[in-house]
Amino acid sequence: MFKNLKPLADRVLVKRLESESKSAGGIIIPDAAKERAQTGEVIAVGAGRIDANGNVVPMHVKVGDIVYFGKYSGTEAGDDHIIMREEDILGIVEK
Repeated sequence: MFKNLKPLADRVLVKRLESESKSAGGIIIPDAAKERAQTGEVIAVGAGRIDANGNVVPMHVKVGDIVYFGKYSGTEAGDDHIIMREEDILGIVEK
């Protein structure tokens, strides 16, 4: 469904990454207690936002980037996809 989706302006389509099922201490976390992941992979990006002079400001993120975003950022689009503005992204996870 999202293969043909092109976000508008400064919006980004992000697919959530799976959250860990085990804690650092080795305790298995049940599904009911898991929080939604706040990291995801960028699937598609818009052209960029338009500034006050009418110029397009290019996007900082690109397809394939792993990003960290706020807990309540964006709009849910399906079970594991989110559409959000680039400004809602807190950072890019370096590989």
